[in-house]
Amino acid sequence: MAQRPTELNQRSIEVTAADLPLHCPLPSMKTWNAHPRVFLPIHQTGEALCPYCSTKYTLVGPRSVGSH
Repeated sequence: MAQRPTELNQRSIEVTAADLPLHCPLPSMKTWNAHPRVFLPIHQTGEALCPYCSTKYTLVGPRSVGSH
């Protein structure tokens, strides 16, 4: 199991189908340094970039059945 980030100082984070729908910041991140929650369309290409903090998310592992 991957360790979840707790601050917005990581610039590249791997996520799995269990994290969908993906939003930034993640629930494990501390709120003191958070920006407004934004949902990211990672299911389209397997990668998404947060428009607030520029964190890059990469979808790894099998996608759930029925994902587009």
